[in-house]
Amino acid sequence: MKKGIKITGVLFLVAVMAVAYVWFFVYNKPHRNFEKAKPVIVESARQSYQNFKADPRAAEAGKVIEIHGVPSGIEHSDSLVVVVFAFQKGMFGNEGVRCTVLPDFRKEAATLSLRDTVYIKGFCSGYNGTDVILEDCSIIHK
Repeated sequence: MKKGIKITGVLFLVAVMAVAYVWFFVYNKPHRNFEKAKPVIVESARQSYQNFKADPRAAEAGKVIEIHGVPSGIEHSDSLVVVVFAFQKGMFGNEGVRCTVLPDFRKEAATLSLRDTVYIKGFCSGYNGTDVILEDCSIIHK
């Protein structure tokens, strides 16, 4: 009987240690700072859109990229601000690149000129069939 209790206690202790290990090293990671990250790719918004349109599984997905171009619009959705580079009229509206900006850049993004070239850096989450999606974007001043 004592031997069974000892084995159960040791197994319980090992399980608690395994859970603590997984929590500490897997779930307890700091968030990546996309504002300070260096872009892997620097290209025009049009080129990024064309790359994804030609190959939806383009190598840019999952990386920090920097794009530039003249925005065609600024969209507001609740507390989000999205800078839009539209290049084609599709069945469901404009198609192009959509950049959701970080909270620190929302005021600046909301007042961007639709006539000047803008440089934006963000995490490219991929292509949804109509738009290249950039998240956690920051506006770069050059």
